[in-house]
Amino acid sequence: MSLIDKLKITDENLKNVNDFLLDPENPLFKSFIEIVNKYGTPEEINKKAKEAGKLENLMNRLKEKNSPYVRDLEWLIEQKEKGAFIKLEDYYKKVLGDKYESTKMKEGYAVTMEISALQFFPFLIEEAKQAIANQELMPGRFIRVRSMKEQVEDDQLLAVSIAMKIVGASYVDTLDTKGTDGSNVHLGGPETITGYFGGIGQPNEYALKWLDEFLHYYTEYGVQQVLNINPGTVLIGYLLYKIGIDIEFKISVYLGNDNPYGVLWTMMTAKLFAREDGTTPLIGFNFSNSVNNETIELSAIPRKAFGFEDIVRIEHHIFETYKSIVRQPYDRRAELVDVAAKVKNISAKHEGGDIEVEKSREHPSDILEYFLPKEEIMKQGLMDFLTINYMDKHNSTTKTAEALIKAGIPVIVAKNLH
Repeated sequence: MSLIDKLKITDENLKNVNDFLLDPENPLFKSFIEIVNKYGTPEEINKKAKEAGKLENLMNRLKEKNSPYVRDLEWLIEQKEKGAFIKLEDYYKKVLGDKYESTKMKEGYAVTMEISALQFFPFLIEEAKQAIANQELMPGRFIRVRSMKEQVEDDQLLAVSIAMKIVGASYVDTLDTKGTDGSNVHLGGPETITGYFGGIGQPNEYALKWLDEFLHYYTEYGVQQVLNINPGTVLIGYLLYKIGIDIEFKISVYLGNDNPYGVLWTMMTAKLFAREDGTTPLIGFNFSNSVNNETIELSAIPRKAFGFEDIVRIEHHIFETYKSIVRQPYDRRAELVDVAAKVKNISAKHEGGDIEVEKSREHPSDILEYFLPKEEIMKQGLMDFLTINYMDKHNSTTKTAEALIKAGIPVIVAKNLH
């Protein structure tokens, strides 16, 4: 027997796993099922979520609250319907100029333009106004890291959900059940950052709290896709989907997948719990910021082998916030252009602006401000600065889109606008 042959997973071991999963007295899964049952059968849960997430129902809820965001959303609908945003083909012509006819786009390798974090709904309106004025593209994917409870209180959970349906973009929310909510008793802010070495996510009973919170927002607001930062809640996400609940999640950079073997581990679990049609709730996958292009190329191999190439988007940070997360300068644009020509289904995530722009700002972008309550932001007079930071990210996304298009790589943007 060769060394490779010795790696085979035996039928006996697979049976052992199945026996454990299907044991009706297994306390891990009894707790899981008890929480799911609070919301109904999988069919009932999906029906509630579908109804709650309909654009007209979300808009009616916002109107009932006399929200000022209704006017902005009606403006956005009007701009979309009158074709105020540049068409994608026209944008290609604008970028390529005389080279448009001779440039052959690399079909099948389109890169999703992604921006993070869309903390406040007015940011999106400012972005849309600039995109119309300058004939720029709106991203095809938005990541959000703001308190869910705060968003409910100021109607921005509803407003952003509606806006995403209008523009035709995918988006991710971040649930409140996470390490920064006090669940990690050893984590008290930046001064106890080494607490992260023990895991920041959902210790002890918090995995089940995350499950409960996810099902609440899924059934009440139609929130389908959330950020996932912990191996236990990743598994819970697989279990939810496996029993028939149509949720999705993306794995966060905080999970720390930084080599092909870590990625293989994640993809194997997704495969083991995939539905009979081969689909998985794992819809996006963030690497650690430290990965190089070779790791991305190698990680794409198990993704393809398990049938996930078109399902699981590789989400790669091209820029990060200027402060509090990575050593600067951090600029992966040139690397992206290179790897995107070889690896399919990549998302170019922009968490910060271009380095030279950030360096010039009175208030550069800072990841720690994602966790500031809105009240504190207003008290410190930060909202205007945060708006500028967000628009710097948009401008960086625009430059990345141009670089990709010039290299013959198509881009995926807000499909209902462009």
